[in-house]
Amino acid sequence: MSNPKLAIVIGSIRPNRFAAHAAEWIEQIARQRRDFDVELVDLKDYPMPLFAEEASPLYAPSKNQVARRWQAKLAEFDAFIFTAAEYNHGPTAVLKNALDYAYAEWSNKPVAFVGYGGVGGARAVEQLRLHAIELQMAPIRSAVHILFPDYLAVVKDGKKLSELDHLNQTARQMLDQLAWWAGALKRARETTLRHAA
Repeated sequence: MSNPKLAIVIGSIRPNRFAAHAAEWIEQIARQRRDFDVELVDLKDYPMPLFAEEASPLYAPSKNQVARRWQAKLAEFDAFIFTAAEYNHGPTAVLKNALDYAYAEWSNKPVAFVGYGGVGGARAVEQLRLHAIELQMAPIRSAVHILFPDYLAVVKDGKKLSELDHLNQTARQMLDQLAWWAGALKRARETTLRHAA
């Protein structure tokens, strides 16, 4: 079986976003493992309007061309990591919108989170886990929470996330769980497809 394909989705589109630091850091750690084929996916490259389709993607194809391109990209992957900024105790609107613009492409695939903010994005991550379950994803237990002192060390003091050993350790634990789920669910999806053929 080939390596699962992992998408690291940059979940913010703001200028000077911290999400890019977080995504590049977790990408580097994931690539070192050699048990994923890793790709960064940037929501800036998929400027979808606020969801206003006549029906959910569960029931009808999207009419928006960018949304269809987004869905085709998601279909390539076996697992996902989202960077999760926390705005007003919740995830970014652009990330929630991106979730809403797909359905089958998320189904039966694991997802993990790299949160950041005052409490490490914990409240945003908890909400995203609920959204993921409704999309038939498998959110894993472990997540990376970049707390405000670590955020400041990067933004104000010029440190790199890779210099923060406690975050590196948490990232490795999260990726261990994600790799197990990605492999198990990839096998299960492939078995289902073979039986359906």
